Amino acid sequence: MTAPAFAPPPSAARPLAERATAGGLAVLAEGCWPQSPYDDRPPGLPGFIESTFSPLVAEAAERCLRARYGEPPVDPARGERTAIVLLSPLGDVSGAVRVARAVDEGTRVTPLLFFQSVPNAVAGYLAARWGLAGPVVCLSAAEEGLAVAAQLIEEGDADEALVVLAHQSYLDGEPDRAAAVLIGNG
Repeated sequence: MTAPAFAPPPSAARPLAERATAGGLAVLAEGCWPQSPYDDRPPGLPGFIESTFSPLVAEAAERCLRARYGEPPVDPARGERTAIVLLSPLGDVSGAVRVARAVDEGTRVTPLLFFQSVPNAVAGYLAARWGLAGPVVCLSAAEEGLAVAAQLIEEGDADEALVVLAHQSYLDGEPDRAAAVLIGNG
């Protein structure tokens, strides 16, 4: 008797990809975290501490970009024309809680927490690692993200856009999750 094959759950990026294609854009690649039942915490990210937000964003983006390009960096001509659009309704919840707790208790706040509390920090990390030199936009309204990415492409500011939607859990038992799509005109 053989064990049944593991079938991963449908990609968390699928709803984001479906909205992109409904808007007339081509989905060039997708990635998400978690992707399997064995994903319990995103891999650590150098320079980002005490919070899963930035590692979560980076892992979903890495999975997406690797699906399209393999190893970083991308070809410079392509990277120059690739935007990053980071979407998160609440941002780095656990980082904000840690900073607020330290302030309330009158304890020292690690300087790295200030650096990483800005979502652009992880977007900058991805841009540097992958050689993406297009516009970087961070929004809290997730539903506007694809429209902004489409506008960047339509107006000629970018040929492609990496769109990452991150949700860091603030409820016990609810997992962190992120989805990424690379979109273009196709």
